[in-house]
Amino acid sequence: MTLPRPVAAVVFDMDGLLFDTEKLYAQAALSAAKAIGCELSLDVFLRLVGTTLQENRRVLLEHYGESYPFDEMRVVWSQHFKLLAETDLALKPGALALLDLLDELALPRAIATSSSHATVTHHLSSHDLGDRFHHVVAHGDYLAGKPAPDPFLKAAERLGVDPRDCLALEDSLNGVRSASAAGMMVVMVPDLIQPTDEIRGMCTVVAASLLDVPVLVRASHTIA
Repeated sequence: MTLPRPVAAVVFDMDGLLFDTEKLYAQAALSAAKAIGCELSLDVFLRLVGTTLQENRRVLLEHYGESYPFDEMRVVWSQHFKLLAETDLALKPGALALLDLLDELALPRAIATSSSHATVTHHLSSHDLGDRFHHVVAHGDYLAGKPAPDPFLKAAERLGVDPRDCLALEDSLNGVRSASAAGMMVVMVPDLIQPTDEIRGMCTVVAASLLDVPVLVRASHTIA
């Protein structure tokens, strides 16, 4: 596994990549649906991963019917997730080691996420990571969310680095599409969803975990 160019900056997705939150979102969504008495299967939930709120709504109403109580379910889902995040929010294996390496190599890094700034602040502060990222690009900072390239292009702009020289780390299909469309080198670290052939074609590397990423970054830096 090698990268085609030296890494000048790294752009992290957050949910499912930096933090082990996707399983919490799944647990919260299923429990919220049960609490208000509406349907939601794990298979359908997986179709929501890495998509926008509007796409969430479209998928659920298309699958379960126009009478699906999406707005109510979304509110309860958020409440259940916040409770879980207070006690069960874990970093992904290898996250700290990767950040330490980026410090060692003096490589700038940013987060590009569909979550709100408030959610990012909460998650980072819960693990004392607030000062480990130079920029945060979150919901409201770009016109179009993933799979559009806007979040990653905005991150590269704020970092002052050509997107081609940025390494994007993603776990979701739409995240990979977004980073690839931005022209970045893309490493997918699958979480709940495995890459399709289409997605593999957009990835520079598909890694088993973040533990594999420091080797790639150090090798590209050494070659440079």
